[in-house]
Amino acid sequence: TEMLKVNDINVYYGNIHALKGISLEVHEDEIVALIGANGAGKSTTLKTISGLMHSKTGSITLMNEDISHADAYKLVSKGLAHVPEGRRVFLHMTVLENLEMGAYTQPGYTKDGIADVFERFPRLKHRKNQIAGTLSGGEQQMLAMGRALMSKPKIIVMDEPSMGLSPIFVSNIFDIIQTIRETGTTVLLVEQNAKKALSIADRAYVLETGKISLSGKASDLINDASVKKAYLGE
Repeated sequence: TEMLKVNDINVYYGNIHALKGISLEVHEDEIVALIGANGAGKSTTLKTISGLMHSKTGSITLMNEDISHADAYKLVSKGLAHVPEGRRVFLHMTVLENLEMGAYTQPGYTKDGIADVFERFPRLKHRKNQIAGTLSGGEQQMLAMGRALMSKPKIIVMDEPSMGLSPIFVSNIFDIIQTIRETGTTVLLVEQNAKKALSIADRAYVLETGKISLSGKASDLINDASVKKAYLGE
């Protein structure tokens, strides 16, 4: 089943044409990766899907509903959660308060949701009363993911979840992304670590200067000569 469909979106920053006719789709229970160099338009694509930016053309549909002009906050209650680049946790609030903020569209789920997040991220349980700004980068990333899961999303879009993390945390985060999908949440992933992203994704799209240059099964792209050369350092 089609969870998300992006059709011919064009996005501008002033006079700069950032996204040039991008189309992609994400099916239910898939992990789909977006890879590309810095400045290729990956984050802009996610922000446009999440309602933080808007396209001049085309359409975006979520579970067959047109969300092209929907406000970002309304999309949360429609089942779309965004884990932003740089984590963006509420630094002066505790871990628990951050999670409660994530559940504002699902007030009846707060208690069960917190239990679920703590089962997924045991480190957060041990730090539940700690101020988020004092957590390590990896713990803040876990908190950002946990906070997004508190809204019971059908699809979660993640922007550079492994950025700036130690190798052990990177492996941990990718394991968690796989379990998120296994428990019924679809994932659209923007990730600089192309090798890791392609190793867990079902399908992938390659962005170059605001356009999709390649797409296909992740297992095919990981063996593609041009992808190896440009993104896998081979």
